[in-house]
Amino acid sequence: MTDQQPPLLEFPCDYPIKVLGAAHPELHAHVLNVMHIHAPGFDLNSVTVRDSSKGSWQSITVVIRATGKPQLDALFADLKTSARVKMVI
Repeated sequence: MTDQQPPLLEFPCDYPIKVLGAAHPELHAHVLNVMHIHAPGFDLNSVTVRDSSKGSWQSITVVIRATGKPQLDALFADLKTSARVKMVI
């Protein structure tokens, strides 16, 4: 008998990534650049942007085809390199 848990995700899979940050064109550019590096060929139609009520914050959601935990770890780390990014979910 083992105590191992089954994997939470089975790769490859569609995986939504939400980036919250200060509303600015640089935020969009940074998110898209990181996606092109770590998830080449992702569907630009999968990108959704929501503004805060006052327009000072945005959430950008991108659905990618995730290939594994190393890809997601690198993607999250690169997204967090921008001072405009406040949270990655």
